[in-house]
Amino acid sequence: MLLQEPNDHDQLTKLGASRRHFFKAGLSACTMLALPAAYANNPRTTVKQLTLHNLHTGEKVKSVYWEKGRYISGALRDIEKILRDHRTGKTHIIDLRLLDMMQLLHSRMGARKEFQVISGYRSPETNRMLAMHNHGVAKQSLHMQGKAIDIRLPEFSLTDLRKAALSLKVGGVGYYPDSNFVHLDSGDVRYW
Repeated sequence: MLLQEPNDHDQLTKLGASRRHFFKAGLSACTMLALPAAYANNPRTTVKQLTLHNLHTGEKVKSVYWEKGRYISGALRDIEKILRDHRTGKTHIIDLRLLDMMQLLHSRMGARKEFQVISGYRSPETNRMLAMHNHGVAKQSLHMQGKAIDIRLPEFSLTDLRKAALSLKVGGVGYYPDSNFVHLDSGDVRYW
């Protein structure tokens, strides 16, 4: 488990049933509606876990982030820490739908290795800097909302990862073979 400075999750835990808890529960329900029905209704899905390797920091996390019908706040904090903006150190709440998309993708591919993370959360400062130097960086990137990630799976080709991501038919899928990653986001269904 990773150590992290206290954040909103700690404050909300002290408050008990909060607006954020209510929002997350609603988002969870919406996530299950948006993801393929076979996954959402699968009684064998007792846990959801992700294994992530941040290529910029070298950090890794293997985290069960959902179990017994509930998201686990400590595991979500660990994931947020790994997916932080490595340039500024800033963290952000990561969209639960994005995590579920990644977990489903990993499962559907039968992957055994961790996702290699090229970019998770991006602070507005980092996004502005990247947009100035790269025309492919959106000025209103979903990375700034914790709703996008750039990844690869070392045991699969980028082409296979892209095809599997497209087969989910949820969120956005971008293919960047020259930069060696696939972009996933929990925005509208689209691809490029």
